[in-house]
Amino acid sequence: MSVSVFPIEAFNDNYIWCLRNQTHCVVVDPGDAAPVLAYCKDNQLTLSAILITHHHWDHTGGIDALLVSFPDIPVYGPQNKNINQITVRLSQDDNLELPQFDLKFSVLEIPGHTLDHIAYYGDIGLFCGDTLFSAGCGRLFEGTPQQMFTSLAKLTALPADTAVYCAHEYTMANIAFAEAAEPNNQALIDYKHWAGKQREKNIPTLPSNIHRELEVNPFLRCNSRELVKNVSQNIGATLISDQATFASLRNWKDNF
Repeated sequence: MSVSVFPIEAFNDNYIWCLRNQTHCVVVDPGDAAPVLAYCKDNQLTLSAILITHHHWDHTGGIDALLVSFPDIPVYGPQNKNINQITVRLSQDDNLELPQFDLKFSVLEIPGHTLDHIAYYGDIGLFCGDTLFSAGCGRLFEGTPQQMFTSLAKLTALPADTAVYCAHEYTMANIAFAEAAEPNNQALIDYKHWAGKQREKNIPTLPSNIHRELEVNPFLRCNSRELVKNVSQNIGATLISDQATFASLRNWKDNF
């Protein structure tokens, strides 16, 4: 049976990604159970597993209610004992199989946004939670700029055509900052036009892909001459490495 990926909207801008075939589904980061239960009911689907990327409430808050409706299903997630619903704890290079869907994922540890953050990568795409966004990256709540820089490098080493399923619809706000950092980036200008039309029609801008993000995402473009110049002017100092540019860029975005 073929598998499709559907964005279940939650809260103001979350996407709970739902991997489904004709009869069953798996959800990634269900912060709210209600829209997942409604989607399952409307489409006559049985939830067969839950995947978690990190501990934040808007990614985990719906687990308990889903387990009431679908008891004994596996809950996959990071090595964080504080997410006590997790039944299968995963680390870097672990493999996860969903035989009902003929899907396999490898696990990537990507600390930065949080220290426990993981991503799931397979032929169907990359589920990266709040680490990589379209035209942006997650805020550093627990990790260091160096950790996030390394985590993003791990993701951008994936094949260029990898679909990127981020957990939030932040694209237009991220583009606004990207324009400030690299205003003459033609790929970014074109992307803003496309993304704006998508949002006008209330259509998600996601998934993105690795190739597109390397073209438009300032946090992946810390070797861009124009970007380095503008970040340097913003902080009033000369930047000596891509990592230093990233740290200053993330700080600029935090106060943008």
